[in-house]
Amino acid sequence: MIAAMVPASEPIRVLTVDDHPLMREGIAAVLGEQPDMTPVGEADNGWQGLQAFERLRPDVTLMDIQMPGMDGLEALARLRALSPAARVIVLTTFKSDGQAWQALKLGASGYLLKTQLRTELLDAVRAVHRGNRWIPNEVAQEIAAHAGQEQLSGREIDVLEHIAQGMSNREIGGKLSLSEDTIKARVKTILSKLDARDRTHAVVLALKRGLLRL
Repeated sequence: MIAAMVPASEPIRVLTVDDHPLMREGIAAVLGEQPDMTPVGEADNGWQGLQAFERLRPDVTLMDIQMPGMDGLEALARLRALSPAARVIVLTTFKSDGQAWQALKLGASGYLLKTQLRTELLDAVRAVHRGNRWIPNEVAQEIAAHAGQEQLSGREIDVLEHIAQGMSNREIGGKLSLSEDTIKARVKTILSKLDARDRTHAVVLALKRGLLRL
């Protein structure tokens, strides 16, 4: 009597969303060599990524943060609204706590530096597919270093973006339809939250932490 064959578990189906063709090709080549993974699709921007996700329903989505048009964070928010159970690993060149914190708040399952793709991509995909989180040690340390600091609100980041453009409080107030005194108060709060010496120092710190992207 011939024993019945036990079917192998289905491979992990992975969608890659990144605006660099060579990056997508490299990831697909690595995934394609694994018996437990298969690349099911690619997209080069956030909009196409959402469309590909709806069509393919991958097990794990790799999402670059910085892309033209709709960036990875906006695409992540929309994707998670579309499918709250979606498992997404954010790809970035920055280990800043601001971007990592935003991605995790939006529901990312993992955060992977592009410099670590060769060494950690496969482990990250497997871990996230199992339902675990994947956060590199250096990113976790950045998050922990600022864990006690109050986060900037969306309105405060708007003000900081205008400060980075060299605008005065009066000019910012005009742009945001707020009084100059209101802007002045928000700048004071921003300096306090970032532990910054002045407006320029606040912009430098915010860029370093990934809170601003100019």
